[in-house]
Amino acid sequence: ASKVKRARPEAIPDLFGHAECAVAPTGPARTDRAPSDREGVVPVLVPLPLDEPFDYTLDGAPPPPGRFVEVPFGPRDLVGVVWPGRGGREVARARLKPVGRRLDAPPLPPALLRLVEHVAAITLAPLGNALKLAIPVPAALDPPLPKPGLRRAPAPPDGVRLTGARSRVLEALAEGEVVPAADLGRRAGASPAVVQGLVKAGLLESAAMPPADPEQPDPGRPAVDLSPVQEEVGAALRARVGCGHDVVLLEGVPGAGKTEVYLEAVAEALRQGRQALVLLPEIALSAQLLGRFRRRFGVEPAVWHSELGSAPRRRTWRAIAEGKAPIVIGARSALFLPLSRLGVIVVDEEHDQSFKQEDGVAYHGRDMAIARARFEDCPVILVSATPALDSAHAAGRIGGSGEGAAGRVFLLPARHGGAPLPNVHLVDLKRDRPPAGRWLAPGLVRALRTTLERGEQALLFLNRRGFAPLTLCRACGQRLQCPNCAAWLVSHRFKGRLLCHHCGFSRPTPDFCPGCGTVDSLVPCGPGVERLAEEVRALLPEARTAIMTSDSPSGPKAAAELVRAMHDHEVDLLIGTQIIAKGHHFPDLTLVGVVDGDLGLAGGDLRAGERQFQLLYQVAGRAGRAGGGGMVLIQTHLPEHPVMQALRFGDKERFYEEELAQREEAGLPPFGQLAALVVSGRDLGEVRKFAQDVARSAPTVDGVRVLGPAPAPLALLRGRYRQRLLVIARADIDLQATLRPWLQAQKPRGTLQLQVDVDPYSFL
Repeated sequence: ASKVKRARPEAIPDLFGHAECAVAPTGPARTDRAPSDREGVVPVLVPLPLDEPFDYTLDGAPPPPGRFVEVPFGPRDLVGVVWPGRGGREVARARLKPVGRRLDAPPLPPALLRLVEHVAAITLAPLGNALKLAIPVPAALDPPLPKPGLRRAPAPPDGVRLTGARSRVLEALAEGEVVPAADLGRRAGASPAVVQGLVKAGLLESAAMPPADPEQPDPGRPAVDLSPVQEEVGAALRARVGCGHDVVLLEGVPGAGKTEVYLEAVAEALRQGRQALVLLPEIALSAQLLGRFRRRFGVEPAVWHSELGSAPRRRTWRAIAEGKAPIVIGARSALFLPLSRLGVIVVDEEHDQSFKQEDGVAYHGRDMAIARARFEDCPVILVSATPALDSAHAAGRIGGSGEGAAGRVFLLPARHGGAPLPNVHLVDLKRDRPPAGRWLAPGLVRALRTTLERGEQALLFLNRRGFAPLTLCRACGQRLQCPNCAAWLVSHRFKGRLLCHHCGFSRPTPDFCPGCGTVDSLVPCGPGVERLAEEVRALLPEARTAIMTSDSPSGPKAAAELVRAMHDHEVDLLIGTQIIAKGHHFPDLTLVGVVDGDLGLAGGDLRAGERQFQLLYQVAGRAGRAGGGGMVLIQTHLPEHPVMQALRFGDKERFYEEELAQREEAGLPPFGQLAALVVSGRDLGEVRKFAQDVARSAPTVDGVRVLGPAPAPLALLRGRYRQRLLVIARADIDLQATLRPWLQAQKPRGTLQLQVDVDPYSFL
């Protein structure tokens, strides 16, 4: 095989099409050409950390770009994809290896090939690693094995005695119909022995079950009654479907009915025979959303996320590839599904940090959704009650003349049905102190009692899993730390274990200090949601409580059951982390208590204030959605902080403008660009030296600064020491072009690794 040169980058617009930035290679766009100039030679890209496809020989007509093939690669056979473009350097045909079998799966659509190239160019990841995102289920590339069933024999033997049960089975089976044996027996009210007796007698024969196509959604079903404002926005979104690429921002207060409005665009895509993709930041959000889709279209959409089992993943991927799934709801990885007729993409809760992939190929789901919509020539709708500062600024919503907002920003300023927004009160913990050993201020406890006495529901929000974030020894002061990470072990009392939330290390809670050996000296420090639940049970023993975090309940089905229990008022008080802050609608919930409003404001994260405001604004929006009035109490030691004041007075615009002004003064996004370089390895000395070598070789470019290296906040992670460098560049700099030659010149050896994260969202 010979390497094929990658295409040069082309320019595509930024978030809302206001500027140009060089990012995406053009190769996959040229799908109207043969994959290679040389007859019988095709380039194939394999999902390995390689930056280019390789040439292979192939007899017969060349397969189209995107076709899955099996090719020899070293000592093994790999699944690869026929890649668009021209062949590389001339190599004697005899030296090229032949393509193996062609897999019986639909090819990846041209727009998806372009997205793979774009992701690799933006993130500086190897092209093969980006391709791997589009091949999540290799087992689905072969057709599924047919399921066995039974049908009437075309030439049954004569003289077979028919009992009443046998006659019922034959009468229950239409001519030519194929039915599983168990279903046939149940249909006829006959035992398995009777059915098998008919098979042995030659009256029934085995046959393959025909593939069952999923039920199709009906866009003509009546929608819920929309308010005049909702109907106007819904009509504007419908009008954009089928009219080319566009990026619009749908912003509305919590409870404004944003979902029902963007479903109008989904319905329009279905009417035009096209597909719709809806991205969610959290799997648990799909529970209530699936119900809304079912009511609107008559069937549930295809669902895609990491918790799907292997068999459902195979079926779902295959159905999507074959065009049998008109609507797909999924996490960020759903962006790389082979949807071939996309008519609209919706990014729900577009501001959420979960859309950023941190490990491996470090892409942002929102930005890549915009890119794919451009390649598909379809609109993308960004939806949020608290848009990301970058999105709001790019749309002209804040920080400009507002000209960019014309026709691109749609506002839903009031809750559906006229329900008022909740009243927000700050609980100053310097004045209203919780008793020793407790975490709920007296004022919040009184509000909880009053709410539950009225037969209403309440929510306590604390963005910290487990029982306590720290366990220390009273005798010697040792803090129990993860052996693999520079992080404390979190106490999970329900499990009786200490866990590291970074690497997954787990150990039983010891009876004595591992440092000094003192028995019964270990004490938990600080609250987690489990500790909060313990306090609530002591203060409000009659309250029916439940905990909801990213790992409790376990799995989407359990999360859906908890959401149902809340909706049916089988739970009085819900305690949870950020997973409960968005998307959920509980009609009887009127009180929200934020236990630690200051959590998340500290540290060196440039988005800390923005992120905390969005989180608390969203969780506050769970209160009073059904019109009965709601109240939010935020416990804080910093009542004068701009985030707290903005929440108290509901002044989102002022907060965003002030935050934007600070970013502009510092030259930070969206007025500048960032890239994080992380050097890691098993030997601290080698890590430090290599990080210094990387810094010394940094390019000298006007408008680009390189800070560091310095120990990362998590200086030890999963057994690897870490040093960070931060690159800060002006907005007009081609950051990828600056970084690429610099990073390609670095040659980490041994256990050393150099990872790059363009536009980092985590600064750990």
